[in-house]
Amino acid sequence: MSALRILGTVNPASLSSRRNTSQPINTPRPRLKFSVAKTFLGLNGARSSTVTRLPTHQLRTAESCMAESDSSVVNPAYAEIIVVRHGETEWNVDGRIQGHLDVELNDAGRQQAAAVADRLSREPNISVVYSSDLKRALDTAQIIATSCCGLEVIKEPDLRERHLGDLQGLVLREAAKISSKAYKAFLNHKTDQELPGGGESLDQLYERCTSSLERIGRKHKGERVVVVTHGGVIRTLYKKACPNGRSGGKVLNTSVNIFLLSDGEWTIKLWGDTSHLNQTEFLESGFGGDRTSG
Repeated sequence: MSALRILGTVNPASLSSRRNTSQPINTPRPRLKFSVAKTFLGLNGARSSTVTRLPTHQLRTAESCMAESDSSVVNPAYAEIIVVRHGETEWNVDGRIQGHLDVELNDAGRQQAAAVADRLSREPNISVVYSSDLKRALDTAQIIATSCCGLEVIKEPDLRERHLGDLQGLVLREAAKISSKAYKAFLNHKTDQELPGGGESLDQLYERCTSSLERIGRKHKGERVVVVTHGGVIRTLYKKACPNGRSGGKVLNTSVNIFLLSDGEWTIKLWGDTSHLNQTEFLESGFGGDRTSG
C-alpha cells in the first residue's frame, strides 16, 4: 500500500459543479468566471482537512510547502510530476461520453491550454512532457511544450481515458434508454465490472494508469515532468495516493495536480489548482472530471 502525505489541497466541495440536465444541449451555455481558493495548506490561516485526516507529524507546515514549491531544484529522491487535465471539448459541454473516441479541443479548451501553458512556462527545469495519445490531451500537451522552450512530447497510450464501451458517443442522460445494459454496468460500484462493448473495469483502469505514472516516476527521478491526461485517470491517480481518503472532487479542465513519486511512495503536493484560469472565461459546469468522467 502506498504511503501518503498531502502537502496542499483544495476543498473538494469547492470544485463541485452542478449541471442543469434539463437544458437542451444546443442551448448557448453561459461562460462563468470561476476562482479557486489558494491550494497550499495554511494559507488564509487554516489547514484544510477535507480530503483526509492525517496525524500531525505527516503534514508539513505551510512555510515548508511554499519553500519547496518555489524551489527550482527537485529533490533527487523523487520525481515531481505535474499532472494536467486536457482542455475543454464540445463533448464535455454537451455531456457526451468520450472515452477512447478522439475528440478535439473547442475554442475555450484551446484558451485554457494556452493559459496553463503560460503558467507552466514559468516552472523551472521541466524536462519533458508526456501525454495521452488522444487528440484532446495531445493538443493540450503540445501547446504546453511549445511554451516551455519547445520540449519534447512523448505519447503514452496508457494515459488514455477509461474505455467506456457501448456508452462512448452517447449523451450521459440518454444512455440509460439507448444502452441500458452498459449504463447499468457503468453505475455498478464493483471495481471489477467491465462494460459491454469492450469497456474497462475500474480495476483495469487503475492498473493501467498507475503503472504508467510509476514508470515515468522511475525514469525521471530527480526531475520535474508534465503529464497531460484525462479526468478519469487523474481521479484514479488520486485514489492511488489517497487509498483511504475522501473523493478529491471534480477534476476541472486544465487543472494542475502535482504528485511526488519515490520508491512506491506517492505524495500529493498540489491538487485541483485552476488559478491560471482566473482571468479566462470557462464553463464551470463542464462535463467529466467526476464519476461521469469519460
